[in-house]
Amino acid sequence: MMTKQRQLKPLLAVCVLMGLMASAPAAVAGERESLEQLRNTTMSLIDLLVQEGVLSKAKADALVKQAEAARIKAAEEDAMAKAEAVEKGAPQVAEGEKVLRVQYVPEHVKKELRDELKKEVMTQAKSEGWAYPGSIPDWLNRIEWEGDIRLRYELDTFPDSSVLANATPLQFQSSAARNVVIQNTTEERNRFRLRARLGAKIKMSDWLDGGLRMTTGSSTDPISPNQTFESQNSKFSFDLDRAFLRAQALPWLSVSAGRIENPWFSTDLVWDPDLAFDGVAASFKPKLTEKLSGFGALGAFSLDEQESSPTNSAQDKWLFGAQAGLQWKSANDSIVKLGVALYDFQNVEGELNPLGSTAFSNTALSFRSKGNNTFSIDTLNGNDCGAAAANPCGLLSKFRELNITGQIDLATFNPVHVVLTGDYVRNIGYDESEILARTGVAAPFGKETEGYQVSLNIGMPKVARKHDWQVFGAYKHIEADALLDAFTDSDFHLGGTDTKGWMVGANYGLDKNTWLSARWFSADELTGLPLSIDVLLVDLNAKF
Repeated sequence: MMTKQRQLKPLLAVCVLMGLMASAPAAVAGERESLEQLRNTTMSLIDLLVQEGVLSKAKADALVKQAEAARIKAAEEDAMAKAEAVEKGAPQVAEGEKVLRVQYVPEHVKKELRDELKKEVMTQAKSEGWAYPGSIPDWLNRIEWEGDIRLRYELDTFPDSSVLANATPLQFQSSAARNVVIQNTTEERNRFRLRARLGAKIKMSDWLDGGLRMTTGSSTDPISPNQTFESQNSKFSFDLDRAFLRAQALPWLSVSAGRIENPWFSTDLVWDPDLAFDGVAASFKPKLTEKLSGFGALGAFSLDEQESSPTNSAQDKWLFGAQAGLQWKSANDSIVKLGVALYDFQNVEGELNPLGSTAFSNTALSFRSKGNNTFSIDTLNGNDCGAAAANPCGLLSKFRELNITGQIDLATFNPVHVVLTGDYVRNIGYDESEILARTGVAAPFGKETEGYQVSLNIGMPKVARKHDWQVFGAYKHIEADALLDAFTDSDFHLGGTDTKGWMVGANYGLDKNTWLSARWFSADELTGLPLSIDVLLVDLNAKF
């Protein structure tokens, strides 16, 4: 309400000044200059209120026109009064003699301004919900709604290859293909897909807020919220994707808990953009100097909770992460940013079942993409793993990922920015001797533990208005065990690791909060059976 009152103060000032302008009769030479200054000041104030959105252009024009008509009428009345005074022989003011004039706003002008002002204020108050303070619950004023809809056309193609043409999907379940099911390796696929999200940001108090968000997508896929258009799906599912509380403990420290967004400074090399994190994270943003600031995060996230029993020896799977970095900002808003992170995955590696037991079968991850080297957990009992077998595949390596991310954002050509980003990751948890002792299996292609990405983005930092634009490109290289394949980008090579290739694309603003996006991915395998996958994505995005 106080904000509305502050907006009304300049409007009332305009009304008073307009009244003075309207009531000012034809002035003597000594007054004309001050009256002209008054008119200029009033017009400048009206222009400023139009720019700030307090007055519409049409309303401002109407006020000026009304004031000018009133001024002309007042001048005519003043001239008539002077003529009558001359006829009656009233004393006249000598030239150069100072005259004290008391300005007033005629009653008919006051009434018109009051009516117009009341109408304008009530219309705005009703539309913005503060006309009747007692009618709206306080909690509604503490909720901010947000959402978006993305309509997508997706084309997946598999370039011709004699090896691929002769390979069956079952062959891609072999150890050389990392024991992953790939149903299609040759046939082009066209899909129309949808992502819809609806969320609310909730302010509980000065130091505590939170949020909820629903999204489309499969409840068994943590990295893709897309749903494919097909008539057999009469309704799309809508699941809880965010649910968290966040405490602002200090100006530079916040703590979030629940199902939260990505707390790390990162790229899609390591984390898919749609991935949620279940657990708790503390984020740090201390300011060191005028241009230099720090940032960091600590987090603990549950991946798979196990109910231990005599028949289940698998332990809970966790992710523990820590990141620290520096950010430097120049006078023209250019930014240089560097972060170093360590992501430690606990108990995600597979364990062999003892002879005659299945106690360690649940050491296999419940969700995987493709690329990581695996082995059969039940090999001592003579059972292989893969889609044709009931026994799961366990990850061959442990995963402890060292990640270094750097970014240079040049604002020299503002509003156009040039952003160069580099990302490097290495799995320092990989140990060949440990793998052999735990599994009895050696990695088929040796040590494959590094990944990197380089990207360039030119355009507006964010496409939010009509005619905003961006063009971008990237090159990516991910070895088989550099990353946990379950959580990396789901679009490049249709997800997973053991791949290399490039991506190009562009975004263009069609209107406010509405934009068109097009991206082309071309990726090949690094080792194992040939698996080239090209993906075209064309998206229409709208948000509120």
